This record gives sequence, structure tokens and C-alpha cells, in this order.
Amino acid sequence: MVDKAAETVATALPNGVALRQDGVYLDVSLPPSQLTAAVSQIFATGVYMQGIDYPVFLRALFPLGSALPPGLPGAPHVRIGTSLQQFHPHRQALYRGLKMGRGEAEYVFEPLFHAEQELPDGTVIPETPVKLDFDEFVADMWVKGVRYGIDEAAVRHGIDAPRGDRVTIARRLEPEPSVDAHVVEVSEDLHRSDAPRTRADGRIDLNSFQNRFPQIRRGMRLLSKIPGEQGARGLEVTGTVLLSAPPADLDLRRWIGEGTSIDRGEQGEFLVADKDGFLDVNTKVGTISVRDKIVSRDGVSGRTTGNLTLAGAFEEFGDVQEMRDVNGSDITIRGNVFGHIHSSGGAIVLGGNIVGGSAINADGDIKVQGVASGAILHTRNGEIVLKGRADNCVIIATKVTLQEASNCDIVADEVRIVLAEGCAVAARSIDIDSAGPRRQTEMLVLVWIPDTSVLDAQQADLEGKTAALEGYRAQFQREVEQLTAVPQVRAYLNLTARLRKGEATLTPEQAPQLKKMAASVEPQLKQIGQWLQKMKAAQSQVAVRRAQLAEVRKQKDDLVSQAHCTIKLVAGDVIVRSLALAPGVPSAAALAPRDVRTFVRGALPAATLVFSGGEGAVRWVCRAVSPEVAPNVAPNAQADQAERE
Repeated sequence: MVDKAAETVATALPNGVALRQDGVYLDVSLPPSQLTAAVSQIFATGVYMQGIDYPVFLRALFPLGSALPPGLPGAPHVRIGTSLQQFHPHRQALYRGLKMGRGEAEYVFEPLFHAEQELPDGTVIPETPVKLDFDEFVADMWVKGVRYGIDEAAVRHGIDAPRGDRVTIARRLEPEPSVDAHVVEVSEDLHRSDAPRTRADGRIDLNSFQNRFPQIRRGMRLLSKIPGEQGARGLEVTGTVLLSAPPADLDLRRWIGEGTSIDRGEQGEFLVADKDGFLDVNTKVGTISVRDKIVSRDGVSGRTTGNLTLAGAFEEFGDVQEMRDVNGSDITIRGNVFGHIHSSGGAIVLGGNIVGGSAINADGDIKVQGVASGAILHTRNGEIVLKGRADNCVIIATKVTLQEASNCDIVADEVRIVLAEGCAVAARSIDIDSAGPRRQTEMLVLVWIPDTSVLDAQQADLEGKTAALEGYRAQFQREVEQLTAVPQVRAYLNLTARLRKGEATLTPEQAPQLKKMAASVEPQLKQIGQWLQKMKAAQSQVAVRRAQLAEVRKQKDDLVSQAHCTIKLVAGDVIVRSLALAPGVPSAAALAPRDVRTFVRGALPAATLVFSGGEGAVRWVCRAVSPEVAPNVAPNAQADQAERE
């Protein structure tokens, strides 16, 4: 209903507001700013909405929050109140001022009374209590600047409270924070599986994980860029719109590492793999790479990776903890190693120390930048290089290069040590700058004398063949001498020789006689020619065999001469022995680590003492002795005596 005072407003309602028999409606198809101006125009004329549905009222003016209830059928009108009523001045006087600040509006509710009145007839109307009205309160607060966020429950409670109280009647709606642009993983294949690995026999290996290092295929999408999203706007109690900070953008290019690139298309922006390989996420610089080898930065332990069995090259920036195994090829560990490294090939590179663990390479080098202590270093075909100190280690390789070694057992073909103390070294070629004992542990050096049995057999075979050819040649020569000793043959050969030299000439009468003589010795001459041809072939074969024999002897001398020992400074008791390798004995690098100490420090009855002393220097080179010189002694056991300085 509309009272008489509101009829004037009702007949001239602003655009967007409609008054019907069942209530007041707003046309929500219009812009919110236009509806807000219309409501302000109504309230400014001293009219309020009776029976206001405040949540719907706010939602119609400020399209935030839940959806509006259904409007009129076929029209975008929503009911916000029952009627328009005049806001009488004496009622307006009941509403006091309010305090606004920091996104809130406060109002002091207190008991209100109508003042005592005296009527013209003298009747006195005593002071009577009066209450505020929520519908009037909304209109009054609107005019005073509070247009959003009135807490209806708090206001009604304040109106009904018997005692006065300061109440926060309205609060602003804070804007929702914006969602910055970010990246998300696209493929589930990027995730590692830390579940225990199932062995081939069906048993569970609790020391290994299923898939610690996922393999990436070329063209696989790794990351997707999700654009930023502006946060929902807020509202001040005055109705002013509050905007959140704009979302931050990101450049997906900063994630590009080796083997990755950006793919932009209709579906969005993606970081994709350019090649097959293994994922490498570098959290320090924030890049994602696809590398040919596996790269890890978490270390190898029971907590991070468990034992590893890898198909490709591996690089670890952390430590390998004790009792952990790393199996693969071409392995690089930047941290310290306390566990066990097994490589089927390539190189093992240790950037830190190896303590109490092992590094075993089937085919390749082992390089250690730090210290090796109580460790096993073993390569069957390669070089071991230690930049730091080696203490109490077992070292087996084709070639060993150490700066400082103490109480180590070393077996190789070639050994080069700057400082060795208390070590047992067995090798074919040994060069040590300074050697001496370590406390109660003596310094032992054993020089392998190479096995020349194959070359000896070749030499004996060639010598036998040469001797046989010499015998054939001598036999052919004897046959020729027997034929030339026949008088007719000797006379014919002497005459033809004199004729060739011009010492004699034939008269025409003598020529027929020479032909007769030649015919009589023709069979013998043919046999002589055959024997001379065979003798010439035998001589040619002898020359070839002698050249081959000289080459074999040179190879033998070169091989044997590789066995040498040089110690520039003997600083304490040092024992140097030589030992001829038995035929068929495998190379030193094939010796098992558990057998090294027993061999190099055990008794060797067949070894020959080369040097024993506490000072001076050792320069010893093995020389091969021909079997013809010492037929009862193995040639690879003969050696020159050490020079003592």
C-alpha cells in the first residue's frame, strides 16, 4: 500500500522501479548504477520501503553473492518490498548520526521516548517509549551514506535491546585476491613413484623405488601456463566498488632449460620436450630440462631414492649415503660417497670424497676429486685418478695415478704415485717420487714381469722354420755341387764360362762339337737349373723369416722393458721385488678386491729381490734374455740389478 504522502512519489517513480499491488519491484535488466540512482531518488523524497527484503535489495543493486530469486513471469522485475511509505520528519528525528571508518559503520542504539505533550484542551500526554524501525533505518542510513553491507540481524537486535549499545551495523565486502598466472603439470608421467620396486621374481625390494627418474618423450607437454584471474570485486559500505590488485603475469620462457621449448597454440601455452631423455628440475635457477642423462639433486638415501638401477648416464649433486647402491653407466656424483657405485661402462666421476664405500667400473675410468678412505676402487679396463689423499684403500685398475697414498693395496699395469707410505704396490710399470713405511707398516713394491710365452713360442717357431729353410738351401747346394763335379758337366760349364767372358773363341769347325757336348750334358744341366731355383726360393724364405724373427724379438724386448721400477727418494725401509707372470695368468685389473691384500702382502717364493734398503733411489728395468743364452731359465725372469744411489 501507498499512503497519501507517498502517492506523489508513487505516481512519478524513477525508471527501473515499479509499484504493484503486491509490492515494489526493480528492473534488474538495467545497469546497477541506474537502479542505485533510482533508489537514492526515492529515499531523498522522504519515502522508505516497507517490508524491505534487504538481501534481495542488495543483490539487485550490487550484483554480488548468491543469485536473485525468480522475478515476474516474462519480465526482469524482482520484488524488494511490500510498499512505499512516507518517512515522517518526527520519525526521522529519532535516527541519530553514525560513525564510519576502516570499512565499518557504527551506530549507538539507546532507549527512545516521545516527549511529554500538552493538548489544546489541556490534556497532558506523558512521555512514551518509541522504537526504531528496520525499514526506516535502511532508508535513513542510505541518505547518510551507508548503502551496502547492513547487518540486518545486528540492527534488529540493537533496536530490540533494552539498553543502549554501540553496534557495528555495516561492514564492507573485501575484494577477493586475484589469482596470479601460474603453471601446472600436464602429464602424470612427470610424477615419480616412490613405491617399493617389485623384483622380477615377484618379491618387494624395500630398498628401491619403482620410478624415481621418469623418462620423457619428445613432444611431451610438461607444463601449462594458466593465465591470471582478477579477483571478485568488493564494496565499501558507501557502495564504492573495491578492486583487488591485478594478477601477476609470468613468462613461461624462464622455465626453459636444455631440451625444452615453448609451444603456443589455440589450447594455450605449454612447455614441451624437444627430445627424448630424463627430466631435470633445477630448483635453484628455476629451469626444467630434458637431458640425455639422469640428474638428481636430492642425494641417494633410503629417504630420497633408495637403491638405484639406471638405464642411462647419471649425475647426482647430493651425497650417496652408506649402504646405498647406484648401478648404471657413466656415473657422476658431485657430493660425497659413503655407499657403493657400480658402472657397466663410461666413467665414474666423484666430485667429493669416498669414505667406506666402493666405486667399481667394468669398463672405464674412475676419477676422484676428494679423499678416498677405507674404500674400494676397481676398474677392469681404465684409469683411476685421485686428486686427494688415499688412506687404507684397495685400488685395482689398468693405470693408477695418485698424489698421496697411505697404507693402500694397489694392483695395476701402470702406477704413478707422488708420495707412498706403507703401501703394497704391484704393477708392471711403477714410478714413485717418494716411498717409505707408515708406522709399523712396511713399504712393498712388486714389479710384474710380463708373460712372454706367446712371443717365445713365436720366436721358437720362426727360429725352427729358419733353420729348416737353411737346411733345405744347403741340401740344394750339395745337389748342385754333386752334378757340377761330373767331368763332362764341369768341362762344359768351364768352356761356356770362358766364352761368356771372352777368354776363348770357337772356330766354325769347333761349333758343332760344342753342340754335341751340350746335348750330352743336357739332362744334368736341367737338374742343376731346378736345384738352383729351389735354392734361390729357400734363400728368399730365409730372409723373410729372419725379418719376422727380428720383429718378434723387438716386440719381446719392448714388452719386457716395460717392467720397471723408479723410486726417486727412498725415505725409510722399502722392499722391491720382481715376479714373472706365469703363462695364462689374467691381467692385474682382473684380480678380485678381496684377494689383493693376501697377494701383495703375502709370501711370494718365486719373487726375486731387486732392492731392500732405507735410503737412496731405485732405478730398475727388466731386460729380456734370449733362450739361446740361458736355455734353462725362463727369459722373462731375467733382469738387471737395481742401481743404488
